[in-house]
Amino acid sequence: MNKELILSTADFDYYLPPSLIAQTPVEPRDRARLLVLNRANGAISHHQFRDLLELLRPGDLLVANESRVLQARLWGRKSTGGKIEVLLLRRRTAQQWEALVRGKGLDVDSTLWFDVPEQAELLGEQLQATVRELLPSGGRLLEFNRTVEPLLPRLGAMPLPPYIHTPLHDPERYQTVYSQTPGSAAAPTAGLHFTPELLAELRAKGVEWATVTLHVGLDTFRPVQVADVHAHQMHSEYFELPQATAETINRAKAEGRRVIAVGTTTVRVLETAGQSQSKDGQYALHAMHGDTSIFIYPPYRFRVIDGLITNFHLPKSTLLMLVSALAGKEHILQAYQAAVTEEYRFFSFGDAMLII
Repeated sequence: MNKELILSTADFDYYLPPSLIAQTPVEPRDRARLLVLNRANGAISHHQFRDLLELLRPGDLLVANESRVLQARLWGRKSTGGKIEVLLLRRRTAQQWEALVRGKGLDVDSTLWFDVPEQAELLGEQLQATVRELLPSGGRLLEFNRTVEPLLPRLGAMPLPPYIHTPLHDPERYQTVYSQTPGSAAAPTAGLHFTPELLAELRAKGVEWATVTLHVGLDTFRPVQVADVHAHQMHSEYFELPQATAETINRAKAEGRRVIAVGTTTVRVLETAGQSQSKDGQYALHAMHGDTSIFIYPPYRFRVIDGLITNFHLPKSTLLMLVSALAGKEHILQAYQAAVTEEYRFFSFGDAMLII
């Protein structure tokens, strides 16, 4: 690697007063604030999320991630009686899951027993798991004694980020209104601001809508721990790009219409797929599925998206680097400073940004 090209993680830091970290979602969803950033000149304006009706054009294509968050946080105990907390991250088989486990002495072959509600008799045998492998990420590969996913709505809790300390009374508020396919350990939060009514009004205006799936892990959200951005190791996430969505994007690009991603997770899908465009520059996306570990940071040439709807991201995070690649680091940090000054609400339940 050319040392002249070293990109410092410290360059993606900013000061955020803790009071601006949103603890509860805005009601109704589309009354969140919206900062609009012109990616070309850095101009900033302030709006409400519903103002997308005026800010978007007929013919614009919005592409969103329809993954649904699993109620994947479980509590239980070890065979010694010690308490444990488990966050299921990724399903390998119906009974094997990669997970984060909080507790001591959880070596291979350790057995975990899980708490059940009062209606435990409806579940049959008690849920338990055995540690089969210690994962490089620090997690554990757990093998359960039964298929666990159908039990999660009854046994599990929403895996809210650690910076949210207020209980969530309605689990659906940590789901997008268009979520379909369960599998995420965290919500694709840019989409939390849409309501069914707003989606219908956008369609009536002529804004097109398409979806992809990316099951969100936790590593994307964590601050980068290394000084040199290039040394950071991205973990992979499973994605699906349907053929219908690929064709819709190809058509929009061919007609010169804007493709605007809803959320950074959608960007990861589309830019992964964008590697398959033909050499003559014509967009030829096709159906894809698999794992992506794409890491987007400046400088980066975006192949598919023209704009992005996103929330405000943690300092030194890969997501802050991604939006900096789209709009320029200086423009992004200026926009974040403006958001702090104007007391926008930050992170998962916070306000939104439109980069266009």
